[in-house]
Amino acid sequence: MKLFVEAKGALRGEITVPGDKSVSHRAAILGALAEGETVICGFLPGEDCLATLRCLRQLGVEIAADGSEVRIKGAGLYGLAEPDNVLDCGNSGTTARLLLGVLAGQPFFSVLTGDASLCGRPMGRVTGPLQEMGARFWGREGGNLLPLAVQGGTLTAVTYRTPVASAQLKSALLLAGLFARGETVVTEPEQSRDHTERMLAAFGAEVAASGTTVRLVGRPKLTGQVIDVPGDISSAAFFLVAAAIVPGSEVLVRNVGVNPSRTGILDVLQQMGARVELLNPRSAGGEPVADILVRPGELRGVEIGGPLIPRLIDELPVLAVAALFAAGRTVVRDARELRVKETDRIAAVAEELAKIGGVVTTTEDGFVIEGGRQLAGGTADSRHDHRMAMALAVAGLRAKAPVCIDNAECMDVSFPAFAATLARLQG
Repeated sequence: MKLFVEAKGALRGEITVPGDKSVSHRAAILGALAEGETVICGFLPGEDCLATLRCLRQLGVEIAADGSEVRIKGAGLYGLAEPDNVLDCGNSGTTARLLLGVLAGQPFFSVLTGDASLCGRPMGRVTGPLQEMGARFWGREGGNLLPLAVQGGTLTAVTYRTPVASAQLKSALLLAGLFARGETVVTEPEQSRDHTERMLAAFGAEVAASGTTVRLVGRPKLTGQVIDVPGDISSAAFFLVAAAIVPGSEVLVRNVGVNPSRTGILDVLQQMGARVELLNPRSAGGEPVADILVRPGELRGVEIGGPLIPRLIDELPVLAVAALFAAGRTVVRDARELRVKETDRIAAVAEELAKIGGVVTTTEDGFVIEGGRQLAGGTADSRHDHRMAMALAVAGLRAKAPVCIDNAECMDVSFPAFAATLARLQG
């Protein structure tokens, strides 16, 4: 599918965005491991989260889904069944990595696979510590790449220091820790998003976080919950940047999750000079929520790195677009993790933005953007990466000529109504 975007003046209006992808995945998995019924309201019915539901059904979990409402009859920690076929995670790294943690504690054999992109993404950072806990894995590159066969069983709690700040790695170890006797301790170099810890506590697990360390007592009784999923700030980010770069815009995004481990995008936009306000702050399902109002300002280049990176890793492609329209130079560093996303996002940002007139130089762990230049427009490719597709669409809002995005259907992974929502704000 091709998506054409052209500048049509200011963006104005109020919108909502789909439910948080990270929260949706975790609610479904913990609901499956809990006892009793879990009701998820605001579930993201995008391709990634639907892959998680499909895999859970293959593991014997009863799930009724009606759009954004999902009801799960929990199987309990030890009630999952050995699947009779391969578990297909599609394009979802979260599905694969979190299920590796769950399957590590199951007394049966299973196999995980995914699409071509996912089968090229590294899993060794997850399977390595899970092997230390007692699970066994077989796969390409010594268990680093899907397809992966898993033989779970009795696990031993570990104390583990992760090499990178990764919510998926941390979550996989905590999920495996549910099945281990004793206390599992995970320490990160920087704090990654903490949705798993918050939700484990809501379901009844004994979990404690201090700084970058999380402790979980194994073999708890998890009880089904009603989970209200807030809007995904990673999806909102595209419209926050759009409002910040298009003169005369005013966009209000309602009911967005503003978990502090995810709000780096707001900090950077404010540093760049955009006018960002949080309105009506409240709590939903243990997660902080607010409405976010954004207006443009005189944007300037900034440096993005260090502890800020885990708080905005998924938003860096669209922040690169904001940097194109900022005075001066923007430098992104310490973001090597971008190279192992749905595509190599460091290379993708530089090469695809260059096709429409951007000036981006790559580094080993980030990129440098020269701002304040007029984009020419033209054709660019999403590379089958939903966040790249939407970031390129935002760039088209300020280009001299229309921008055509090839392979834009991948937006359905996280935001099926993106194009319609953008068109509504353009009037």
